[in-house]
Amino acid sequence: MSTQEAQHTRTAAESGVAASAVTPIDVERAEAALVEHYPRLVRIAYLVLPPALGRNRRVLTAHSLVQRSLPGRRKSAGDGSAMPVQRRRPEDAVDPGYGYVRGRVLRQALEAGLPLRRRAWPKRAQLPPLLPQVWGLRLFPRSGGADELALDQRLSALSGPGRAAYVLRGLERQGDAEVRRLLAAAGVEDPKAALAEADQVESPGGVGGGSLLESTEFDPCSLQARPTDLMRRRQHTKAALAAGAAAVVCGALLALPGDGWGPDGAAAPPYARNPAAEAALDPAKLRRIAPAGWQRSSRTDFSAWPARGGLVKDEALLRRALAVWARPGSKVQASATPGTLPGPPMGPPQLLFAGEVDGARVVLFHDGLRAVRYAEPRDGTDVAALDFARTDGADTASSAALVVGRTHANVRYLTAPWVRGVAVRDLLVPGGEARPLARDADGVTAPVQSPAAASDCRSWDVLEVRDGVSTRVLTDLGELAPARLTSGPPSAPVDVAGAAARTEWARTACLLPSMRALGVRSVNSWRFAEQKLPGSGSGTAAWLCTRAETWRGPGSRVLAQFQAPVAQAAAGAPVTPGSVAAKAEDSPACGTREPNVLAGVLWKDPGDQWYVLAAGSPQVASLATSGGVKGSADGRLLAVEAEKGARAELSGKLKDGTKIDALR
Repeated sequence: MSTQEAQHTRTAAESGVAASAVTPIDVERAEAALVEHYPRLVRIAYLVLPPALGRNRRVLTAHSLVQRSLPGRRKSAGDGSAMPVQRRRPEDAVDPGYGYVRGRVLRQALEAGLPLRRRAWPKRAQLPPLLPQVWGLRLFPRSGGADELALDQRLSALSGPGRAAYVLRGLERQGDAEVRRLLAAAGVEDPKAALAEADQVESPGGVGGGSLLESTEFDPCSLQARPTDLMRRRQHTKAALAAGAAAVVCGALLALPGDGWGPDGAAAPPYARNPAAEAALDPAKLRRIAPAGWQRSSRTDFSAWPARGGLVKDEALLRRALAVWARPGSKVQASATPGTLPGPPMGPPQLLFAGEVDGARVVLFHDGLRAVRYAEPRDGTDVAALDFARTDGADTASSAALVVGRTHANVRYLTAPWVRGVAVRDLLVPGGEARPLARDADGVTAPVQSPAAASDCRSWDVLEVRDGVSTRVLTDLGELAPARLTSGPPSAPVDVAGAAARTEWARTACLLPSMRALGVRSVNSWRFAEQKLPGSGSGTAAWLCTRAETWRGPGSRVLAQFQAPVAQAAAGAPVTPGSVAAKAEDSPACGTREPNVLAGVLWKDPGDQWYVLAAGSPQVASLATSGGVKGSADGRLLAVEAEKGARAELSGKLKDGTKIDALR
């Protein structure tokens, strides 16, 4: 069960981090430690590296990480690989040189498992190793028994920090406090969560996890060699020769003079000419909806938006935008929400907007599946930006606005033609008033402060759009299409309105940063239970489930919240945010397919008594805890006395007898 200490500050002793002196590390001492403990260091790197790399690449990468872990000069070890002079447990102490190199190996192995990001330079550990290299052979450790195979499968299900915690605890025999310190020094944001994740791995067959980690299954220095796919190697060689010849021919053809399409700005050179491709790139064939066409349309979505903006007749701009969309060159900054294909249009797209916004020329297109934003500087065409977002299946609410411009911490929206009024509201101040937001004749709003660009959560401005039927609440999560916010049960979510819904969202808004850049379509917050807290005068807590749905379907995020009662905030003042009790990815919980949820927390009452609290959705009939805390309750609420730091497993049953586990 996921638990959380509410209304408390963790001490330095709880976090396992203590201030201590550090010893200086020089190259000679680190090199001696590396040579002496090389097999063990490579084993650590191999175990922490993501299994998705495959065994051959994991072996080579593990050796590469260890070989480049020496410091460049004599330095203090306090850079994150330090070995403190004092330890809580004497057995945690290691040679400073070995401790330094191990810290460097651990940090690089964790970095190798991070996803590559489009707008950030990859770290060295994320790239294939330059050395060592093996050509024509596949290398992998010798196979172990069934227990080793089972442990490898369980480790592959952990995150990088979880594997690192398991290895430091099982292979290196480090205590939990020292493991937390080493993980924090290696850049892990939540070492405590990594240890909790490692706790979930049970040693197969009752065999100690440490002894299994020392087996030949996980020894990248004792290897087997096999040839690569010989037939595929021969095919790839022939394909490479053919591709080289084709490149020479195409280069010669592209160098020939011709009329062409005219200047294409930041687009790459043309790679194909055929009637279908040329029709998609012809500004004269863009689909344009009449200004009043949406009033007669049977659908109210992006397909009914008219072409707006002062540059809708600028054919040179539209030609450049279409060309860059089809062939983005090296000077184009392109981005796409997850699950969005960035390829060229299948046919002539629909023009939504073309005009000047904040010193840039901006064009918005829609091709039925995607919204596409092109932007170039007003004083040049050599560079450009290109953004893609999925919008398939959009309805009236989710097609109310698109981001048309971003500058620094501000964002401008292009609103739908049926939007009658626009306002801005700080979501953290439930009692505050909405502020009217000006729009120009084309529907472009005045700049709004974007919460997606903020480094803290002191305010969260959302857009309220009134369309004659309802007032929709939209928020910027750093993408082209803003996300819609709703409240209520999964079967019937409604727009955020009223004091109760705004208060719940005021305590939820600061959790939205965890949903940025995921292609989120909507976020619903549902109060699934209320619980009277044990102890006199403790009040009543609320349990909420916050679910983010994506445009593509997979990739949903679910957060279970525990909102303890707080003092009434003054009018216009922010309220205290809630606490995350549990979270999950790609879970059906709190959704239309599975409208049930179960979560729990570790909570302390005003009298310093700890409790395990749990709550389930309306269909939950009974609850029970096991492990460190044992208890049960009929109904969907549970409160059991517990000790500080207790760990328990939570389960329940629905009214039809089906078992339900806690969200995780």
